[in-house]
Amino acid sequence: MEATLSNRRRTNGVTTPVAVADMVVKKEKRASFMTWTADDVANVAKFHWVPCLFAIGLLFFMAVEYTLRMIPPSSEPFDLGFVATRPLHRLLSQSPQLNTLLAALNTVFVGMQTTYIMWTWLIEGRPRATISALFMFTCRGILGYSTQLPLPQGFLGSGVDFPVGNVSFFLFFSGHVAGSVIASLDMRRMQRWELARTFDVLNVLQAVRLLGTRGHYTIDLAVGVGAGILFDSLAGKYEETKRKAPIASTIITKEAFFT
Repeated sequence: MEATLSNRRRTNGVTTPVAVADMVVKKEKRASFMTWTADDVANVAKFHWVPCLFAIGLLFFMAVEYTLRMIPPSSEPFDLGFVATRPLHRLLSQSPQLNTLLAALNTVFVGMQTTYIMWTWLIEGRPRATISALFMFTCRGILGYSTQLPLPQGFLGSGVDFPVGNVSFFLFFSGHVAGSVIASLDMRRMQRWELARTFDVLNVLQAVRLLGTRGHYTIDLAVGVGAGILFDSLAGKYEETKRKAPIASTIITKEAFFT
């Protein structure tokens, strides 16, 4: 007791560092949510409203998923994108020339993507977009072969559509969309803003056309966007690992290669 009184006299009522440390330890032992206040909850809704919207979306789609009647095996898949593009599908069905024209323009756009991605590597010496495309198309091939989706009913093919010649192709996921995203991301890194925005607009038009011709399901296009972002990020991480490696182990001279 005397020691306690003497301690109080020395500190004059001021909390010592030891006491603060004890308080921190005790606080850390409590669960995080037990320390929340009403102001904390209000600030979450105010400053982190985007995650709050996603939380509401989680609850909403949980209710939808658990109460929705599933599509029977004998029926065609339900696709909201097909529903939204019924007028376009009807128009293209009645006008094969228009369908061929749009397919040709889409093939030109695919050529633009390919040319830009190869240009960044061969001319500018920046391989990230090319590495990203290689990662993406390899993964697409693996997934596309692993789960081979049925061709949508009402598919409107064209001999000039990419891949040219009415050849078979994987539905999941859309390489058209993913390649455009990869090119657009590279353009933004190089601050080619106008070109990036042009590619984004053309990519949206491409997606609408693919839905209208029943060339892809909506999920193929959505995953294509995510795949483009993902593999661009992975290509960037791959480049970082190579920069950290010793120069002697990463640079192969022409003389060393041929001798």
